[in-house]
Amino acid sequence: MRIDLHTHSTASDGTDTPAQLVVNAAAAGLDVVALTDHDTVRGHAEAAAALPEGLTLVTGAEFSCRIDGVGLHMLAYLFDPDEPELARERELVRDDRVPRARTMVRKLQELGVPVEWEQVARIAGDGSVGRPHVATALVELGVVETVSDAFTPQWLADGGRAYAEKHELDPFDAIRLVKAAGGVTVFAHPAAVKRGDVVPESSIARLAAAGLDGIEVDHMDHDEPTRARLRGLARDLGLLTTGSSDYHGSRKTVGLGEYTTDPEIYGEITRRATGAFPVPGAGGRGPA
Repeated sequence: MRIDLHTHSTASDGTDTPAQLVVNAAAAGLDVVALTDHDTVRGHAEAAAALPEGLTLVTGAEFSCRIDGVGLHMLAYLFDPDEPELARERELVRDDRVPRARTMVRKLQELGVPVEWEQVARIAGDGSVGRPHVATALVELGVVETVSDAFTPQWLADGGRAYAEKHELDPFDAIRLVKAAGGVTVFAHPAAVKRGDVVPESSIARLAAAGLDGIEVDHMDHDEPTRARLRGLARDLGLLTTGSSDYHGSRKTVGLGEYTTDPEIYGEITRRATGAFPVPGAGGRGPA
């Protein structure tokens, strides 16, 4: 089995619609794909409706969190999307995205970048606007060559010149809320130093003690020594280890299935989840 547990669609900051994403996942030879858009579950229904035969969809989301001043992303799988408290928190984070993006646009303008809010809104479309959309605007304007180049202290990285804070969950609350909704939590790309400051291993140990299920190890932002270190940490803490592409369509160079999760780990995730079940593909209607 080939299993990719971290992808994004146009419901947040990917470039494939949810329907296109599952069709492309099947074409890439995946057996299981998780749709984990930022702070939203809006793409799940479309993805499920278009799911090709032979591909299983894992519903999920990637929640924005912060601990001791350091941002982190928490992947959540197979939770009940209608659980009220978790739904309220998703709305708080999502509703803060537009004013945050507008603030980043204003800061860029103050730095002499001729970006306009209308440009960023066009790029975001119906998705939950975020930093990658602002970064794409910088690429369009020729300020940086790639989206990744925008995530530096010079521009949009945490604490960068054009960075703006947003509402973020305490990760201990995120774990509690996802667990209460029957879901499973995995700390996304925990050692992605190129994105800025990372959470220390002592804090990961605290999260594990609070119920964190796993950490994402095999990821494009982790080199081989980092992956080996994270596997050792996971063994010490009793955490599951996943691998995922963090696919964003054309917004990033990584392809679907470039990094994958061991089937035994996937089986354990599904065993632990009680809020929702993986959706088996029976031949969808294709991308809209």
